[in-house]
Amino acid sequence: MNEWLPLDRVAVHAHAGRQVAPGCGHADFRARVLAWQAAFAGADGRDWALYFDDAPAFAAALFGAWHAGKRVFLCADNLPATRERLAGQVDGFAGDFPQGGLTAAAPGTARAPQPLDEAATRLVVFTSGSTGEPVAIEKRLDQLAREVEALEAAFGAEAGTAIVHGTVSHQHIYGLLFRVLWPLASGRPIAPRTFFHEDLLAALAGQPSLLVASPAHLKRLPQQLDWEAARGRLRAVFSSGGALAAEAALEARDRLGVAPTEIYGSSETGGIAWRRWEGEQPAWRALPGVAWRIEDGRLQVRSPHLARSEDWWTSEDQVMADGDGFRLLGRADRIVKIEERRVSLDALERDIASHAGVAEVRVCVLPGARDALVAVVVPNEAGWELLRGQGRRAFSQGLSQHLSGRHDAVTRPRRWRYAATLPVNAQGKVTERALTALFRPERPEPHWRVREATAAELELDLEPDLAVFDGHFPQATILPGVAQLDWAIRFGREAFALPPRFLRMEALKFQRVARPGDRIRLHLQWAVDKNTLAFQYTSAHGPHASGRVVFGPQDRN
Repeated sequence: MNEWLPLDRVAVHAHAGRQVAPGCGHADFRARVLAWQAAFAGADGRDWALYFDDAPAFAAALFGAWHAGKRVFLCADNLPATRERLAGQVDGFAGDFPQGGLTAAAPGTARAPQPLDEAATRLVVFTSGSTGEPVAIEKRLDQLAREVEALEAAFGAEAGTAIVHGTVSHQHIYGLLFRVLWPLASGRPIAPRTFFHEDLLAALAGQPSLLVASPAHLKRLPQQLDWEAARGRLRAVFSSGGALAAEAALEARDRLGVAPTEIYGSSETGGIAWRRWEGEQPAWRALPGVAWRIEDGRLQVRSPHLARSEDWWTSEDQVMADGDGFRLLGRADRIVKIEERRVSLDALERDIASHAGVAEVRVCVLPGARDALVAVVVPNEAGWELLRGQGRRAFSQGLSQHLSGRHDAVTRPRRWRYAATLPVNAQGKVTERALTALFRPERPEPHWRVREATAAELELDLEPDLAVFDGHFPQATILPGVAQLDWAIRFGREAFALPPRFLRMEALKFQRVARPGDRIRLHLQWAVDKNTLAFQYTSAHGPHASGRVVFGPQDRN
């Protein structure tokens, strides 16, 4: 086992035989830190934003900036909008930005660094919370260092010298701690991030490993892959960013051969507690050094991971004691008022999830002239069968009827959406913004009836909230012809391998208007020899529109 290096001393001296990443020894890493320290020391301003795809490259720049006295801002991504948003908060950018930024100095131009001042060394992370709006949170190195020490105390013995694999980004607090700071302090090598299950499986077939994942990743482990190679190699599997459903946790345990360990906390609080899915749903147990109590039904925490370690911090989580641990009962801040009625979104979700056809559900409030409860449901296999057999309207009515014993019409969702998965952001969290966006789609969800080599047929429910209805004849809302043409081509591309180049329209006819509430059927015929897509919209009212789309020849190069 490698010597433990406190975070303030990770780059002070080179340590022979210590690996930071496969093919990157500690001496090489330290040289890169010194090059970044020199670059940052020569750059004006205190606040710098970092983004790197590669975790060891990020770690070198992070410690180089810290040793140069800079405060580091972590970017969730390197998109232009993110850089634009941060431009007024930081003095510069370094890393993998398309528009460029600070680069490391030549090797050997910096003096050997002194240990970092834990109280003065700062990092700013962003959390999306439940609304999707980024919120900046400053962390001191002493908070991060105490949390890394707690992770080693809790899980270090079982982790041993395992290499650290991850599916989550180090640009967020969970990935930063588990994929960068903890491995640097403990001497465990950092493997490249893996995005796809096939790549992860191949990577895990090597030496003993740790896996740092998210609930979204663990609940989608493909059954058809042979996970046997991973079963003997994994020392531990970690998950954070949201609760892992019991079914997903137990399936992950069976496929990976290791019970997932969930970490409970937030960017503000750091790690609070953990639980491991050995059997039935376990209680949460505090991490080393963390104290907790219950006041007015809410969890209170005192921890060295907090900004003020001596104060009790009150969460919005409702809890109950369970032995020497606790169980989460839902969020106190998820109580909303609908027409002067108090509704617990957590309780409503639990009641919907008890339906035999539901795998997951999330409820939120859709603002408007009258706020409305809406639900996004991920059906299970039985639920998809009901949807295909009954249709969306009947299935939604069945869910509403299922709730009628506990919830009246006011406190039940007024609108429903069905999805293969809940929408998540880069942190693996489901945000209110992503949920509400599903209720303003550009086009309806297709219900395919036929999908053959040259013929396809699908049904489309024209919900009143489709964005294509906005601004088009408000006195008599109808489906615009341009939307019908766009849908024909878009769904045609989903059904057939259409050439990329559009040439012209032929025989275009609009015979009958389609209105909100209609269910229309789109018939598609692909003539390969003529590069022509014929389409026709019909409904119970009769034909609506038809025509042919002619494409250019398929490029043979």
